[in-house]
Amino acid sequence: MILEIVKYGQPVLRQKGARIEKLTPEIKQLVDDMFETMHERHGVGLAAQQIGKALQLTVIDVREVKDRPSTLELEGKPVEVDVIMPLVLINPQIKPLGETVKASEGCLSFPEIFGEIPRPESVEVEALDRNFKPIKKFRAGGLLARAIQHEVDHLNGILFIDRMDKETKDKMRNELDQLQAATKAEMPKK
Repeated sequence: MILEIVKYGQPVLRQKGARIEKLTPEIKQLVDDMFETMHERHGVGLAAQQIGKALQLTVIDVREVKDRPSTLELEGKPVEVDVIMPLVLINPQIKPLGETVKASEGCLSFPEIFGEIPRPESVEVEALDRNFKPIKKFRAGGLLARAIQHEVDHLNGILFIDRMDKETKDKMRNELDQLQAATKAEMPKK
């Protein structure tokens, strides 16, 4: 089922997600629905907060992106990224590695808004998979590392605009203010 994506201005985007303590039929269905929603919107990642659920759950799939390469190491050896795609991360823990690099990022919760975001070039990841089994610790680089960091930020209530430098954020201030105002205008009145 295609879910509604929460836009900038909704409070849930600023909430730290609750740990998932057990795999339930509802969580399994949520994972499937999140993948369907992400693919429908041509995204590479989607966090539970973006569909209105403050949980430590994200889905990622970078296979369709050909112009921004991804790297993956399992047990210290390079492997094809496809071996772990599509990727479900439940209760993820990440350790940023390498130099910080800037690259363009967008977000499904910020339609048509993009900015140069500095992030470490690679990341080490531990999490549970869609079957609630531990994923072997892996190291991601390139777009995959960026997507994982972006989505884990969401799980902690951090938005990509929080990582922009002041100059970049100032340039898009009007767009951000308009999006936030439109979102708040659509929210039900209490």
